[in-house]
This record gives sequence, structure tokens and C-alpha cells, in this order.
Amino acid sequence: MQTQNLRHTLIAAAVIAAFAAGYARVNSTSDAPTVSAPPAPVVQAPIPSAPALAAPTVTLPNFAAIVRESSPAVVNISVSGTTKVSARDIPQLDPNDPLSQFFRRFAPPQQGETPTHGMGSGFIVKPDGVILTNAHVVDGASEVTVKLVDKREFSAKVIGVDKLTDTAVLKIDAKDLPTVRLGSPAQTGVGDWVLAIGSPFGFENSVTAGIVSAKSRSLPEEGYVPFIQTDVAVNPGNSGGPLLNTQGEVIGINSQIYSRTGGYQGLSFAIPIDVALKVERQLLATGKVSRGRLGVGVQDLNQALAESFGLPKPEGALVDRVPGDGPAAKVGVKPGDVIVALNGQPIRDSRELPPLVADLKPGSEATLTLWRNGKHEDVSLRVGELQEQAQAAAEPSEAARGRLGLAVRPLSPEEHRQADISGGLVVEQVAGPAAKAGIEPGDVVLAVNGQPIAAPEQLRELAARAGKHLALLIQRGPATMYVPLDLG
Repeated sequence: MQTQNLRHTLIAAAVIAAFAAGYARVNSTSDAPTVSAPPAPVVQAPIPSAPALAAPTVTLPNFAAIVRESSPAVVNISVSGTTKVSARDIPQLDPNDPLSQFFRRFAPPQQGETPTHGMGSGFIVKPDGVILTNAHVVDGASEVTVKLVDKREFSAKVIGVDKLTDTAVLKIDAKDLPTVRLGSPAQTGVGDWVLAIGSPFGFENSVTAGIVSAKSRSLPEEGYVPFIQTDVAVNPGNSGGPLLNTQGEVIGINSQIYSRTGGYQGLSFAIPIDVALKVERQLLATGKVSRGRLGVGVQDLNQALAESFGLPKPEGALVDRVPGDGPAAKVGVKPGDVIVALNGQPIRDSRELPPLVADLKPGSEATLTLWRNGKHEDVSLRVGELQEQAQAAAEPSEAARGRLGLAVRPLSPEEHRQADISGGLVVEQVAGPAAKAGIEPGDVVLAVNGQPIAAPEQLRELAARAGKHLALLIQRGPATMYVPLDLG
């Protein structure tokens, strides 16, 4: 509308100017001054606006190609075992009171165990069946089953576990298996795309993606692992699965989440694959993990502490404890020293020191650069060995060693009297076939394939002669039932 009005105004001005010029020419004389029309105003046409700049194109990684290549080597892990239950006080009721029988039937046995089941993920790193997963996935398991993408299932052997890094190595009896490609966490930066493959809540081969949020995170009581922090959705069941970069290479093992609800809330942590591979090599070679030890306790420095020790900036690991039996104490390291380098590698904060020390070979020589009394000082020491219990795989329980998956004992005279039976064996632990069949601690085995049982040796002998199937007569409370066991 404004453009139209402007055009009409210009036309009107031009008409008036032309009329005035003609009138002057008609009425002019030689004595009269010539009247000229004023020049038409110059109107500049509006400059067309420049076209809007196109938004930059963001190219996302081809997650589909990564999944097609890597998912055949990702496995689902299911475990079964037992866990100890605390003794529950049985109310002292009249033996003739029906409630007394109720409590006796359903209360767990003293110092007893109860079956447990769990699920996690893992991935194949060698075609002959070597698998990496988390230590907490198989911790305490008496039976571990690995399921591949093609639905094949294998019974897995736990080669060893390392609780300090939450890493476990499994082995299944198979050949020519698909494997993942391994990458370098050092080449992955904050903001890079990553994705996880696993079995959250049992949903096998689920894929989630996100970015690296931070690197070298130190978590409470996890000082030996520089975790990779991501915002990839990781939930229960994802544990032990791979974290992959956009080249389809595994750079970490998904291990932990920070959550107030037990589910994903935007913070997930992965063990760098190079840390896990160091553990794998030692477990395969020796069945245990060996780590270096300095024998110092350290803490972070803040600005106030740095100034009090005369440091120009708060960098290094402040020694706050030196046990008398450690290598550091033997060379005079004391509280108040600040470790600023180990074998020439700078230490920026206390979290960087434990992983570096753990990588040292016990018995080797190491040099500490200390800040002491306002100056640097080098001290050499012989590296000790960190003693950690239960690093290698634990021995299977008595129940796990038996073919039936049962640990039993004879009934006491009082138990015979209360149950009103003359023979039988009380179940103390369950695993394997017995656990799958639903047998529980506290049950009484009365017979095997119809033959009465009175001694554990008799049960073992009958189990050894049995074929693939066996029937146990079980008494649970006042009820008796036959329970079939599949012995494979």
C-alpha cells in the first residue's frame, strides 16, 4: 500500500510540473523573465533485500551402518546364583498355633542362601569366544549363560574378574565368532557422537546414542578408572555393553549411571577400553591383576592450600597419609609433600595419580617429583604391589560344583520329629538345574526317581547315574511334590 501511494504522488508531481512549464511558454514575452519548472524530484527505488542465508547443514553419523557391523558381536548375559539371607527371628508361638507352622514354613533358614538372577551385556573381542563385560554383572554367579544375536546360547566360564576396574573376562566354547573393532579413547573428544548397544531391562540389542560429556571422570571409591562420561541412555541391563564411536570402534564398556530413581537421568559412565584391555591381558595370562603401589594417601589442592605451601597454582596431589609399611615411607615421603610429577609426567590433580601408579609394574623403579619446602625435589623408590582380595574368579560353591546344583545335609533329630519323616536331606544351597526347577533352600529332598534318600553320598551317586532328566520328590512345609530337573 505504501509503494502504491508513493507511485501516485510521483505521477501527480510530474503532471503539475508539465502544466506549469507549458503555461510559461505560452504567456512568455521578450521582456518577461522565463519561468522554469523545478526539476522533478529524484526518487531512489527501494533496494531489494538480500536473500536469507541458508542454515548450515548438520550431517549426523550413520548409526545404522555402525549397528549392522557391531551388533552381531554384542551378547546378552544372564546369570544365576545365590545370596546369603540374614536370619529372621521366628516368633515364639504355641506349637499347636497354626501361625507357628506358617512362620516356620516361610521364614528363611538360619545362615541360609536364596537364589538370585541377573542380566547384563557384553561383547566378543576374540573369535574363539573371549568376551568382556562388567565384574558386577557376573559377581557371585554360579551359572553364566551367553546368548548371541543369532539366538545361540552358550554356558560361559568366568576367566576372572577385577573389581577395582569393574571388568570381567568370560570364555565360551565357540569358534569363528564375530568380534568388535577396538578404538582409542584418547582420540575421542568431548562433544563427539557415541552410541551404546546392550540389553536394557532385558530388551536385547537396543541402541541408544548421545555425545561424550566429559573425560577422565573420577567417581567416589572408583579412583583407578578415568571414566568416560556421556549422555547416552544407559539403564539396568546395559552394563557390560560396548560404547562405540562414529567409526564403529569400541572405546569403552558401559558400567555405571548416576540416578536418583534407578533409571537413566543423563549421566552414564564407561570404562575406557584401553583400561579394560590391560585387565583382560593379565586375567587371560595369570588369572589375576597386578598393580603398582606407592603407599600414600592424597587429596586435591585448592587455592588456599596451594598458597599455604607456596605453590604458584593449585596443581598436584597433596600427600595427607603415609603408611609406615609402604614404599613411599621408606624413602622419606611425608604428609605435606605435594606430588607434582610421576616419572616425569605432570600430575594436575589427585585423581590422575592412582591410575598412573596402578600401571606401574611391581618391583620397578619410579621417580616422584615433590614440592617440598618451596622447591622441587626428586625421590626414587621401588614400586610395591597393591594387594586386593578376590580379583580372580571365585571358586564355585558346593551347589555349583554338583551336577544337580544342590548342596544338602541330613536332617537333625529335631527336624525329623517336626517334619514327621525318617529320611531326607535339607537343601542348603541351589544353583544350575535345581535353581531353574524352582527348588529353594529349606526344601527337603525325600527321593530321587522314586528311590528314598537318606545320605548326601546316595544323592550324588544317583545323580551321576541319571540321564538327561531326573525327578526329585520334595517336601516344602506340609506339602510334597515331584520336581523334574533337566540335566542337559
